[in-house]
Amino acid sequence: MGIFSGLEALGLGKLKNTDVFVDEEQKKAEQEALKKKEAKKVTEEECIYDKTMKCPVCDEEFKTKVVKTGKAKRVGQDSDLRTRYQIVDPLKYDAVLCPHCGYAALSRFFNYMTSTQARMIKEQIGATFKGGVETDAPVYTYDEAIMRHKLALLSTVVKKAKASERAYVCLKLAWLTRGKIETLPEDTPDLERIREEARKDELEYIANAYEGFSTAFSKEDFPICGMDELTLTYLVSDLARQLGKYEDAKRFISRVLTSRSSNERIKGMARDLKDRITEEEKAAGLTEEA
Repeated sequence: MGIFSGLEALGLGKLKNTDVFVDEEQKKAEQEALKKKEAKKVTEEECIYDKTMKCPVCDEEFKTKVVKTGKAKRVGQDSDLRTRYQIVDPLKYDAVLCPHCGYAALSRFFNYMTSTQARMIKEQIGATFKGGVETDAPVYTYDEAIMRHKLALLSTVVKKAKASERAYVCLKLAWLTRGKIETLPEDTPDLERIREEARKDELEYIANAYEGFSTAFSKEDFPICGMDELTLTYLVSDLARQLGKYEDAKRFISRVLTSRSSNERIKGMARDLKDRITEEEKAAGLTEEA
């Protein structure tokens, strides 16, 4: 019952579990430890480090920021396969940029370079590149990440990269722009205009990604950008949906649903996407009444 039981009638019920001999030092230490634990929050800066790279175009060494293994905590996924994270968004650190010659590429493609491509980069980018993209800031903002990815996209065009590589950079740019929209502070001046313009940019990137991946289907072998045929088919369907190309979206998603090699995970995603396409068609008044 407790040593102070029976005092409830006197209005002292809240104190009935009070210890007679409290170790004040221990209690204080526990409270301090709890405060430190609550105050210690992992920051984005703590999740990244500087990695030394060597440029395949100019052979110069430089440092680029990389996310530490295991630091990016996944919290969800958008319908077009963009993964959402807490604390740090790895997408911001995927474009590697040489600050000496201006060559840039997604990390998975950075070191793949023929002598002919290196020459084209030197002549068309390196000859006039002035730098100024690198900053001393400890982390990249979305705007800085978008600029780095734009340079990566320019490099894919100049070196005549595969359609899939160009499309993949455009897809990453769309995801980054979406991340920027989601993280804009509510007190940003002219917030709605900025969001609207960013959304237009996102759709333009999506349109280019759709075009590039559609071309890759007929000209490239799988896997494409790390994706098997069914995953890319699903992705292209969702890109078509976002662009309002519902007939194309239905055509691609039906391939996933009817494929004998589709596993339950991809089929489940495909069913959800098919339902979403149908709902959007109805909302847009594009389906005939029975």
